[in-house]
Amino acid sequence: MRVPRRTLLTATAAAATLPAAPPAAAAERGGRLRTGFERLAAAGYAPLDGQRVGVVTNPTGVTRDVRHIVDVMHADDRVDLVAVFGPEHGFRGTAQAGGSEGSHEDPATGLPVYDTYLTSGRALADVFTKSGVDTVVFDIQDVGARFYTYIWTLYDCMEAAQLAGKRFVVLDRPNPVTGRAALGPVLHKEFATFVGRQPIAQAHGMTVAELARLFNGEFLAAPVELETVRMAGWRRSDFHDASGLPWVPPSANMPTPDTALVYSGTCLFEGTNLSEGRGTTRPFELLGAEGLDGRWAAAVNGLGLPGVRFREAYFTPTFSKFQGKVVGGVQLHVHDRAAFDPVRTGIALLVTARRTWSGFAWRPDHWIDRLTGSARVRTMIDAGADTDEVTGAWQEELAAFRRLRAEYLLYR
Repeated sequence: MRVPRRTLLTATAAAATLPAAPPAAAAERGGRLRTGFERLAAAGYAPLDGQRVGVVTNPTGVTRDVRHIVDVMHADDRVDLVAVFGPEHGFRGTAQAGGSEGSHEDPATGLPVYDTYLTSGRALADVFTKSGVDTVVFDIQDVGARFYTYIWTLYDCMEAAQLAGKRFVVLDRPNPVTGRAALGPVLHKEFATFVGRQPIAQAHGMTVAELARLFNGEFLAAPVELETVRMAGWRRSDFHDASGLPWVPPSANMPTPDTALVYSGTCLFEGTNLSEGRGTTRPFELLGAEGLDGRWAAAVNGLGLPGVRFREAYFTPTFSKFQGKVVGGVQLHVHDRAAFDPVRTGIALLVTARRTWSGFAWRPDHWIDRLTGSARVRTMIDAGADTDEVTGAWQEELAAFRRLRAEYLLYR
């Protein structure tokens, strides 16, 4: 198996600072999962010793007792915390999708907060330089989908840290929908945007520390000085509820782990004229449009997709598509998480929606191509392809990504 030299250097540097995490099997013996931050704190913040530190985080960067890590580190004399960097939705999480909190002074700590949303490359490197930090720390909960923007904030910050000559430390957290397998199409580089900068699978099946290793080893023009603080006691088969950690919504429309479970498939409806459930209490689990009725639920239930059933549903979004209007559609009910394939399910829903509702349309900007990573899904569905044909078309590229991914995994 090929192991890039920069990966070996990263692994060596991390091992020299913190003791190796115990094997994931410890969880089976009653051991508690410990996040990257918990292990960092337990080591007396040794990797940050003598460094001026800035943290890229949001409301998910919390301890087990739901204190924010910025508040914890700010109160600890062992850490010289000098800045915070806020992603999409903001450091404290007050902004909706496509927004941020801007740069400001954090009222709780007095720390300067720099807005990183939609900033990358040399411009973001200049932000890091201006902040005066020596080391950038990343701690944000991901949900396992290529188009969830926090992993590209990670990528952009790694690239910018390298350009600015800063160290980069990633504090790992669980992938809430497991790390069992990568699923779905792989991004084609000509379709790269902030919802997918590099060719990874639609459901990547990795943690943020594993992704950081992959980015550093394969995609950055030059590697950043990277250290990953891994978890202890996490197994790749674990869903979020096995972690014992509190669920803090990573964004306004990711209210529960159930949302994360379906998101890598049903977010594709952002690329259509159907509601993806924004403006309801079950975003990405409720899908629909004016004029849709029970025929859609019947059609998709007829496919016998593993692990999930579809209920005919009616709802009225309070904002976003069809605001204030009654729409018909489906609600997903996942009854077997281990068998459920969110990406295949999302494709099946698109295929059946187009066949059962004459009003079906893609967004005029072909946003679906950005979400799926190429024009293939859209053009195949328009040409009448069924679910098996569409999902079969990406298997070769997915197999190649799975082989690449295997070189960067940290857990069993």
